[in-house]
Amino acid sequence: MTTTGRPLPEAPNRIELAIGGMTCAACAARIEKKLNRMDGVSATVNYATEKATVRYADGVTPDDLIETVQKTGYQAALPAPPTAEPAADPLEGPRTRLWVSVALSVPVVLLAMVPAWQFDYWQWLSLTLAAPVVVWGGLPFHRAAWTNLRHGAATMDTLVSLGTLAAFGWSLWALFFGDAGMPGMTHPFRLDITRTDGAGNIYLEAAAGVTVFILAGRYFEARSKRTAGAALRALLELGAKEVAVLRDGVETLIPVEQLTVGDRFVVRPGEKIATDGVVDEGSSAVDASMLTGESVPVEVGPGDGVVGATINAGGRLIVSATRVGADTQLARMADLVEQAQSGKAAVQRLADRISGVFVPIVITLAVGTLGWWLGNGAGPTAAFTAAVAVLIIACPCALGLATPTALLVGTGRGAQLGVLIKGPEVLESTRRVDTVVLDKTGTVTSGRMTLVDVVPASGEDRAELLRLAGAVEAASEHPIARAVAAGASEAGPLTPVTGFTNLEGLGVTGTVDGRVVLVGRARLLRAREIDVPPEVERAVSEAEAAGRTAIVAGWDGRARGVLAVADVVRPTSRAAVARLRALGLTPVLLTGDNTTVARAIAAEVGIDEVIAEVLPAGKVDVVKRLQAQGRSVAMVGDGVNDAPALAQADLGLAMGTGTDVAIEASDLTLVRGDLDAAVDAIRLSRRTLGIIRGNLFWAFGYNVAALPLAAAGLLNPMIAGAAMALSSVFVVANSLRLRRFRPAADDRGL
Repeated sequence: MTTTGRPLPEAPNRIELAIGGMTCAACAARIEKKLNRMDGVSATVNYATEKATVRYADGVTPDDLIETVQKTGYQAALPAPPTAEPAADPLEGPRTRLWVSVALSVPVVLLAMVPAWQFDYWQWLSLTLAAPVVVWGGLPFHRAAWTNLRHGAATMDTLVSLGTLAAFGWSLWALFFGDAGMPGMTHPFRLDITRTDGAGNIYLEAAAGVTVFILAGRYFEARSKRTAGAALRALLELGAKEVAVLRDGVETLIPVEQLTVGDRFVVRPGEKIATDGVVDEGSSAVDASMLTGESVPVEVGPGDGVVGATINAGGRLIVSATRVGADTQLARMADLVEQAQSGKAAVQRLADRISGVFVPIVITLAVGTLGWWLGNGAGPTAAFTAAVAVLIIACPCALGLATPTALLVGTGRGAQLGVLIKGPEVLESTRRVDTVVLDKTGTVTSGRMTLVDVVPASGEDRAELLRLAGAVEAASEHPIARAVAAGASEAGPLTPVTGFTNLEGLGVTGTVDGRVVLVGRARLLRAREIDVPPEVERAVSEAEAAGRTAIVAGWDGRARGVLAVADVVRPTSRAAVARLRALGLTPVLLTGDNTTVARAIAAEVGIDEVIAEVLPAGKVDVVKRLQAQGRSVAMVGDGVNDAPALAQADLGLAMGTGTDVAIEASDLTLVRGDLDAAVDAIRLSRRTLGIIRGNLFWAFGYNVAALPLAAAGLLNPMIAGAAMALSSVFVVANSLRLRRFRPAADDRGL
């Protein structure tokens, strides 16, 4: 994505266009510039997602926007509506083009580089194999170069197209009109620098080899961009598909799309709530953690609002729909993700940056070389040989390999360590970030409730308190009840319970060993005329002050003790926070949970800055506010509620134990599911970026060193081919160093 420098008023209409034909970030900048020149139009073009987000005034139509893009030399269309048909694989064509080109090019390169294999007429076999590679395999580069030429621009595609066509064209001339087509012609293996007239030289291996290298780099780049829009699809798939609507007192199962505002629908335990609404009848606990980040289910009853896609964890509810379709909170979150993605600052590929200056210089040098030789009385053959040599030696073999090889090795090593890097754009962001925002639930903490303390009243037995409370809670499906039951089961088998009753929003009761046991809020016990002594109340207050959820257990007319549950900190979180600080990052804890819980967790792991009780849209605002302060922000999260903030952040890291939405909205996925993986992700990304920069430096240095020799006519095909091969081998070998990368927790870490 690129940004314009001039502010534009907010136009009333908004549309997205699918853009086709872009090959680099410069293409996105060109389209964006043309759209923004239209009156009443404000546009951003995202190269990664291949979309243009356009706001336009009433006097402008979508057809006008599409026409402007087409006049710029690219394709534009309204996004296709979702369909049940499986989408065609967008990589199938590039993959076929790459592998066919590889199969045809390998014999060409081997014959050219090994004189002993150069049989009679080998050069004509090379021509037969190389022609489809250069013409058909390189067609995307030739098309892009032609589009750039029509608009007075030059990119890497221009250099690839010019170099390969020049090498191929000269080879055709040498074969048909020079000496290269003679039977028994060979390329001798010589390492001396001598001036030749070029009539016996062919460059088919250079033309085919460069095409294959660049095709491979573009394919791997396209593969990394393939899932750019998957966050929105995953987000919308969270919602319920069908809903039981009450009409004339009868339940009717209909698709959720047919719901209208005011419809009353039934939500049974364990089902997703179909849309945003208000509870009419029933009470229950609603698990909204995927949307709000709140680890404890929210108790709801008549008059309380509920959100679509949350899960009914308790009793039967009848809900009246208040918002449907695009107006729901889920749909608005999807829109937030999309806006954040389209608003993310773009990072151009480093090779494109270099080529932006390098390409015009090379073309100018080639033309100057031709003119200089002709002006000094050399024959046209020698002049054209030198000019073509300039283009061939400048062909970006190593430049084309610099990014994809390092990315492949780096991502492969990352996968072994539980880190998935989505593409080259991610790497530069890791170098710039100075602030890391950590979601609490499921990131710093485990994301599930755990029994952490049992406090018996005076004279009570701790084991007996846990045994009786655990037996009753085992009959409930509430997350807090499951935590207590799991803790009790560790001490031994749970006792059977009879007469179990779930008291919605208050607790549970049941008979264990002839005793009627109540477990729940203190007011439940008081309502049942059970005495709650001051020491129990103090224990409840102390647990809540520590950020825990406290429940009271009692029987035979008296409260017997307090059980505290909490979303516990992951064992690796404290050390990981320290390592993030060592990388120069300032940690910030961000959560939808309450302030008391958040501060307790932050103190435990060593985080000073805490931002709590934040809604999903608020998380995006927090990231934007930090960015407005001049910070470069990394965000680590795992839930749907984190997806918009992950997309907005300069670097998004999703815990792989979280939701698909968070994973797809992020730049890096941490498969291991602990915060130490975030440390390794940033270290590995920075290391990979360093390797890429080293590759680009040496590849570019090879071109700069060889260009004067080529311009002087002192570079024979054998040395040119060997130098090109050595530069590529160096780039690959340098990239393979990433295989030695070790985790931060490993003493051998690099």
